[in-house]
Amino acid sequence: MNPDEELGQKILAIRKENKDFGYRRIHGTLRKQGITVNKKCVQRIVQKLGIQVSSFTRKSRKYSSYKGNVGRIAPNKIRRRFETHVPHQKITTDTTEFKYYNIDDKGRMIIKKLYLDPFMDLYNREIISYGISMRPSAQSIMNALNEAIVITSACKYRRTFHSDQGWAYQMKAYSRILEKNKIFQSMSRKGNCHDNSVMENFFGIMKQEMYYGMVYYSYDELVKAIKKYIKYYNEKRIKEKLRWMSPVEYRLNLLAV
Repeated sequence: MNPDEELGQKILAIRKENKDFGYRRIHGTLRKQGITVNKKCVQRIVQKLGIQVSSFTRKSRKYSSYKGNVGRIAPNKIRRRFETHVPHQKITTDTTEFKYYNIDDKGRMIIKKLYLDPFMDLYNREIISYGISMRPSAQSIMNALNEAIVITSACKYRRTFHSDQGWAYQMKAYSRILEKNKIFQSMSRKGNCHDNSVMENFFGIMKQEMYYGMVYYSYDELVKAIKKYIKYYNEKRIKEKLRWMSPVEYRLNLLAV
């Protein structure tokens, strides 16, 4: 067996388990397996095998939860300093919208919406909690917030929770629970998506890999797909910035040191 054929089989095995891996992540996985190979060689074989990742560009208007000043506006304490070497010290959140379809009694296609409210640890980009609801929901956000507070409670440093200026993050109940737990509240500046670009990037990656190019025909089907993707993203999807580990692998690797 020639070297390219043997390497090709290993590449195909990686892609079979990780359908969204391009040649860079395949190269990173091979390195984790102890296989030393040039990145351009991996790219060439991926092209030869015809297994490049397909790119869908269908996009919808970005969901905005901003409704003006309806409560407390917190200062921007993060100020785009998204990196931290301390787990659970900096948490960011936002809400995004998905669409799915139902068929009514007359056979007509009805567009429905679903809302995802994730909380991300900026240390390793892990989604530590999230809520899913059929409409923009304060309760969904509060439930995910409470779970994130419990998960991060052992942090040795004072925590900061960042968001945009969406109506739910301005609520007294939201601000009070952060104050009660001695957590700094931080908000992006009005109309400045770059102040929370890490979460915007996550939404883009997620929709690219499990939403664009797909059609979901029920709420339950879409919820199942979202939960499956978040588990995959946390536990399997490797990142070069995390030394070719997934977010969970990176966190556990730190604990083992």
